This record gives sequence, structure tokens and C-alpha cells, in this order.
Amino acid sequence: MPASTSMSKILSRPSSSSTSFGRLRHHAVPAAFARNPGGPRVKPRQSCTRHSLTSRRRFAGSCHTGASSGTSLAGASGEGAFAGGYEDGGLPFVKLSSDILQAELSLLKDEEAPSPLLTTLPSLQKGNRGDGHLESTPAYPAAMNALYAACLAGNATEHLWNFTWPAAVAMLHQSLLPVAVLGFFTKLVVFVAGPLVGDLVSSLPRIPTYRSLTVIQAAAHLVSAAMIAHAFTIPRTSTALELLLRPWFALLVASTAIDGLSCVSTGIIAERDFVLQLAGEGRPVALAQANATLSRVDLICETAGASIFAFLLSKNDPLTCIKLSCLISLSALPLHIFLGGMMNRLADGIFDHSEHRRSPDATFTFDIRRIVEDASATIRHGWKEYVSQPVLPASLSYVLVCFNVALAPGALMTTFLIHNGVSPLVLGVFGGSSALMGILATFMTPSLVKELGILRSGAVGLLAQSTLLSAAVLVYLSGSISRRGALFVFLGLIVASRLGHMAYSVIGLQVVQTGNPIGKAKLIGATEIAVASLAELGMMAVAVAAKDVSSFGVVAVLSAAAVAAAAWLYCGWLANPAQKLKTLFPL
Repeated sequence: MPASTSMSKILSRPSSSSTSFGRLRHHAVPAAFARNPGGPRVKPRQSCTRHSLTSRRRFAGSCHTGASSGTSLAGASGEGAFAGGYEDGGLPFVKLSSDILQAELSLLKDEEAPSPLLTTLPSLQKGNRGDGHLESTPAYPAAMNALYAACLAGNATEHLWNFTWPAAVAMLHQSLLPVAVLGFFTKLVVFVAGPLVGDLVSSLPRIPTYRSLTVIQAAAHLVSAAMIAHAFTIPRTSTALELLLRPWFALLVASTAIDGLSCVSTGIIAERDFVLQLAGEGRPVALAQANATLSRVDLICETAGASIFAFLLSKNDPLTCIKLSCLISLSALPLHIFLGGMMNRLADGIFDHSEHRRSPDATFTFDIRRIVEDASATIRHGWKEYVSQPVLPASLSYVLVCFNVALAPGALMTTFLIHNGVSPLVLGVFGGSSALMGILATFMTPSLVKELGILRSGAVGLLAQSTLLSAAVLVYLSGSISRRGALFVFLGLIVASRLGHMAYSVIGLQVVQTGNPIGKAKLIGATEIAVASLAELGMMAVAVAAKDVSSFGVVAVLSAAAVAAAAWLYCGWLANPAQKLKTLFPL
């Protein structure tokens, strides 16, 4: 990473830098305050005060670095030098090398590569701390904690609902088709609108957008719950196709798609914007810790959601569970909104404005043709940036992992287990154990990265997941899944595979974050989610074609094969690293 590398070079030479500054203070500072009331004043040829570029304190660090790395100081040796170097007692000037000045100006103008001097040196002025402490300390620790709390409030209701609606819809008809159709259209909407979402959230103020998305998500939960509750009050249909043609099911598809899109949008803002800004530029350890903590928060919410769902379903009918889930979602909404605002206040309001502000003279016209053209251009730009990123194989490996929609805790697995007569207690234990295994992975990953490095650790995670899922498919294909012991072995292998899955999720996220500039993070991230949704879309199409639960084995085999392909692609990329990869991640 260029930013962190430059930062380490600056911090690794305190002695020479401080010595140069000491000489400057000893010789040049007295001249700076020397006055000649009788003589004319000569303006300095160059000044270190540039208010239009940055604040005075930040640019002072830049001038200091330039002086220690090759700046020529006129009149740096006492009174004689002062008399010869500055005419009539004028102010001293610092003669900057043109190469250094041009480099600094280019960094200031480049949104994709912010200068580490302007983003990290202010933190050093708070105390004399070493490189390790700086890299592991977020720029805004209190705001980061508020972000964790906001994610906790939002993810808890999201995971509870994600366990509730598949179970409720699965009880409406003995078929995979209703759940598969809902998942298909949700992934289709995310695939089509993913790049647009990434561009849209960059053009709007982040906090109002974040709050609006949480409100939209809660409203989508209410509409979906109302449609499912209505379905339980009317006579059941005889065929799955008849159920799909009901008006209430069309509204359920729309509300589920809106819920999925708003969930993706809040995730993009949190993972590709908030966490990067709060961690700070040039602090890879702080970013890794923040990513791991966000993963733990999400997995804790998944554990809680599975446990609460199992408890509610064991004590109540599905309709009551839906109502209680909506009540919990509405109760958490005000807290989620409040924590988002608190995070911004603790971060000194850095999220008050959009990243790409419109010109004050810009006019807003409603032109359908122009809107379509702009949307198409944004989608093409997002795909172009995604394909040209230096860590594309790592992202594609994540996309292939997303093909695994059958051998993972989710809607299809929940439907499969319910149709096989599995009790709510087993459903809850399966979901909670999968999440707990993911939490364990977030604690094991740092040690794995320390021993093997970040890229090799990702390979280990993918290989472990592929091996365990292949074993689970063999157990399923053996035909013994109807026996209770074989079923538990099958589920146990899937639970164990979550260890490798979550390890690669944490590592792969940081690889993509590090390999792309912050100015393109949300656009590339949204496009990556769109590609991943395309993968899930294909698997949902297979599930729609399968229709019956007896065809679940086809989807399971394809899921395991996709994870094996991801491991093969990633290991092949790692075995033949390009020069850019070696620069970003020294092997």
C-alpha cells in the first residue's frame, strides 16, 4: 500500500528529521523574527502558508518533511549568512525543490491517492508514539465504537428477519419454488442496481442516506410481514404455480427485493466508506481490526437471530413469530438512527457532505432518456473499474464462493430442513453454531495471517472450506441423510466449513480494500456485490428449475464445485503473482 509505505518511511527516520529541524530552529528561526524597521521589506519567494490547500498545522508537517529530505535553506549559518541571503532584513524563505513541490501538489489534487503526510501526521502530534501504535489505533476510536453499535442494532433485526421469512414461506407449500423465486428476484434487483447504488451513495450526504435506508428496510419488513400474514389467513393453494400468481405474492417479491437492496446499500456504506474513514489512511492494522470486529458483530447478530427464531418458533405459530419479528425491527429502528448520528458527531462531522458534490449552478431536469443514459454509463464505468482492479482474482474467488447458496445457513437450507421434518431447535442450533464458528474464525485469522501472510491465509481458508463441503456432499449423496446420525454429520461438516468461509471473507475484504484506491471503493464494492448476486442468481435459477426438495442434491453439488473452483483460481493467482501484487502485498 503506497500510503502506509510512505508513512512508515517517514516514521522510521526520526533522528535525521529531528536533527535537520533542530538546525533550522537554531539558525533560521532567529532570522525569521529579525526586523529592520528602517529598511524595505522583501516578500519571500515562496511561502509555506497555503490556506487554500490545507490547514496550517497539516502543511507544517509537509514543510518539515521537505526540509529533512532535500530542501535547501537560504541563510542557514548565522548572521553573516543572513545578511548575504536576505536583503534588508526581509523574511526568510524556504527554497523547495521543484520535484518535491510538484509531487506534493499532485498528491493533493489526486483523489485516488491522498498524501499520507496530510492524513497521518496530525495523529503524530498528539504524542510520541511508535509505528505499531499508530497503525493499530483508529483515527476516531469513539466513532468506530458507535459504528459497531449501529451495525449491531441493524444486523440483529436483519438476521432475525432472514431466519423468519423463509421458514414462514416454506410452510405455505411443500416446494422449493416460492423461496427460490423470492431469492431469484432479490438477487436480480441487486445485480442490476448494484453499480447504481454505489454511485448514488457517493453523490448524497452519507448520514441522511444511511438513515433513510434503515427506514426503507424497516418499511419493507412490515410490508413483507403483512403479505405473509395475509397468506396464512386465506385457503392454501394446491400447486406452487398457483401460489406464485397470487397478487400478495407479487407484493412480497417487490418488498423482499427492496429489503435486499437497502441491506446491500447500508453494507456498502459501512464496509467501504465508514470503516475506512474512521480507521484512517495508512493504518492497516486498525483497518484489519475494524473489519474483524464488524464481522464478529454480524456473526453475533446471526447467532442471536437464529436463537431467537428457534425460541419463537418452538413456542408460537409462524404468524406470531412474524409479528414479533416486526415488533423487534421497529423497536431497534430509532436506536439505529440515533447511533448513526452519534458516530458522525464523534468523528467531527466528516460524513456531513457527499464525496462528489454537484456544482451550485447545476440544474435538475427530469429527462427519462438522460437518466437511462447516465445509468448505463455508470454501470459500464463500474464494470470497467471492477475488471481493471489489481486484485481481481481475489474478488472473483469471493464471487465463486457466493455460488454456495445450498450448503450454507440460508433460505434454501432452511426450507430443505423444514421439509425433512427437522425441529425448530435443530434449526436454531445449526444457524447459531454456524455463526459461532465464524466468530471463532475472526479470532484465529490474525494468528494465521501472522504466520502465513494475508494472501496465503486466504488460500488456507478456501481450501479448508472446499474440503469440508466436498465431504458434506459425499455424505448427502450416500443416501443416508434420512438417518438422524448422518443428518447431524452432514450439518456438522457445513458448520465446520464456515470456519474457512469466514476466514476468507475477512481476508478477502481487506485484500480488496487495500488493492483499490479509496475514491473507487464503493463503486467497485457495489459492482462486486452485483457480480456476487449474479452468481447467487444463477444458483437460484437452478433451484427454481429443480422445484422439488428431492432435487436439492443438484444444487448442493454445484455449490461445492463452485467453492472448489474459487480455491483453484485463488491458488493459481497466488502461485504466479504479478509485480503489482508483490508491491501491494510483499510475499
